[in-house]
Amino acid sequence: MKILIVNGPNLNLLGTREPEIYGTVTMEDYLEKLQSEFSTHEISYYQSNIEGELINRLQKDDFDALVINPGAFTHYSYAIADCLKNIQKQKIEVHISNIYKREEFRQKSVTAANSDAVLSGFGMDGYRLAILSLK
Repeated sequence: MKILIVNGPNLNLLGTREPEIYGTVTMEDYLEKLQSEFSTHEISYYQSNIEGELINRLQKDDFDALVINPGAFTHYSYAIADCLKNIQKQKIEVHISNIYKREEFRQKSVTAANSDAVLSGFGMDGYRLAILSLK
């Protein structure tokens, strides 16, 4: 299975960004762990701080399943929500922190309705749990 992991804005700073919330592991280091653990799958990764670039990547349609952390776009990007709606493949939305324990604006996801499931608050392990749930 070809699994695409997509991260939105500011998630390029994992490992240094608010370590009390997001931890100290970089996405690149965690990706190596995932690729090793799930070696029977092809796992690729894409991150952008730009909404249109994320949509362009998602529309390439070169994957079998998607794990997406839209970052702040979770809360207001109807463009990404529409894009996800048109992807007819397994889609799992992941949030490193528990968005329901954070600021009020972070407690709403406009993208979740167009995903098959949402994982929130499991730290970086949310990506691993998302992959485990894929069929």
